[in-house]
Amino acid sequence: MAITLRTDEELDHVLNTLALAESISKQEVIRRALIERYERTIHEARFENAASRMLDRWGDVIDRLGRE
Repeated sequence: MAITLRTDEELDHVLNTLALAESISKQEVIRRALIERYERTIHEARFENAASRMLDRWGDVIDRLGRE
């Protein structure tokens, strides 16, 4: 699948710098950044869900421990 990405001078400089530093193409820089962002977003959602479940289950205990 093809996609067109319009960049300004700053983004083009960043892409070129990263591509040269990592010896990969600008396309690969963008691909890796998107995958990393996706994985971070999924991880954050899972963490927030787990934290919410734990607070529902143990919130009263944590609150009591905090007062002692």
